Amino acid sequence: MVSFREVDVTDRAAQSLLDEYFASRALGFPEDMGQYEVNRPDPVQFRAPRGVFLVVEGEDLAGDAADVGCGGIRMLPTMQDHPLRYEVKHLFLQPHTRGRGYGRLLLAELERRALAFGAHELVLDTNASLEAAGRLYRSSGYTETEPYNDNRNATHWFVKSLQPGAVSSQDAPRST
Repeated sequence: MVSFREVDVTDRAAQSLLDEYFASRALGFPEDMGQYEVNRPDPVQFRAPRGVFLVVEGEDLAGDAADVGCGGIRMLPTMQDHPLRYEVKHLFLQPHTRGRGYGRLLLAELERRALAFGAHELVLDTNASLEAAGRLYRSSGYTETEPYNDNRNATHWFVKSLQPGAVSSQDAPRST
């Protein structure tokens, strides 16, 4: 069973998962793009109503309860002719949990939270080397868009329009 816990990005569990995320990204970063640039999240941007950061609670390799992933959303500055947008950041799951649908559940929970904050659109950036992530985003209704930021780690940018009632939470786990 998987569940979510809202935490501050300065929380010890969040920091540990972010350290793991950044280390894994640095190891798997394409050599032709140079060195992976670590961008630690600003805690203020991930506090309601500007955003939220979630820890994924699941099981470790021994089957014991453990924190196994994380992800957050943050509000982006409002631009002329753009709806209220939030950005998905630092979506990460430990390797042993991948393929279990946790990423899809986490993304759906972040979408639900963004809608609750009044977002009309979610955006995210990713790297082509993260093929499974790209498949998750596409199959979750995200479409490629023009770059909305200058993240030098990114090669692809995605957008999804959010409509009230469009994000299904019937199978989503409860969060705390």
